[in-house]
Amino acid sequence: MDKALYVAMTGARASLQAQGTVSHNIANTDTPGFKEALANTEAFPIRGQGFASRVDAIHVDAGFNRRVGAQHITGNPLDLSLQAGSWLTVQAPGGGEAYTRGAALSLTPNGQLVTAGGHAVLDENENPIAIPPHQAMEIGNDGTISIIPLGEGPQTMAVIGRIKVVAADDARLERGLDGLFRNTDPQQPFVQTQGKALESGQLEGSNVDAAGALVQMIQLQRQYEMQVKVIKHGDENARSANSLLRLNG
Repeated sequence: MDKALYVAMTGARASLQAQGTVSHNIANTDTPGFKEALANTEAFPIRGQGFASRVDAIHVDAGFNRRVGAQHITGNPLDLSLQAGSWLTVQAPGGGEAYTRGAALSLTPNGQLVTAGGHAVLDENENPIAIPPHQAMEIGNDGTISIIPLGEGPQTMAVIGRIKVVAADDARLERGLDGLFRNTDPQQPFVQTQGKALESGQLEGSNVDAAGALVQMIQLQRQYEMQVKVIKHGDENARSANSLLRLNG
């Protein structure tokens, strides 16, 4: 009977972990560029002495939904929408490169270009981008940044750098706990996107289907309740069996 309880417990644990993933998705339905996290459950046969009669359930990270989110026009030149397959390169906490599609950018008081999460945007030379004082700024479709210096005329517009936007294979991207994506094979770095890479003045929304996520949450809750009932009934059956053994003894 203890084997049945253990199997039911693994199912309840997997359902609870999947609920955490779905809750995270629902919480990010309004996060620009957010990619829906996918959760799955796999059967895990228990090996050991005797007949292999137990198959537990384990929760597995199934990656992320690669669908492009809806586009929202903002008119803000620092809001960028990346082309499908393109990723914005930012400085990861602790150093190195990381990637995101959340390109709602802003300038710090010292002119550094950062994402909404405060991560420094890198240029094509892998250096953080700093914007000099200016009265107008424009970001081209290929990621080039042009400004009109403060107090100057339109004829002085000049290119000061280029945002590093890479063409990344989704299969080689893995999301970290900080929400940023990283290359699973650093020996094969991603290359700069050539040609049109982004649109300025609009943002890509989250690709989470809020209604579908809520339905999935309800299904997982019912699965969890079913597993808990199995545990409860298994415990009751074990108590009854022990009572019969005591009477017969």
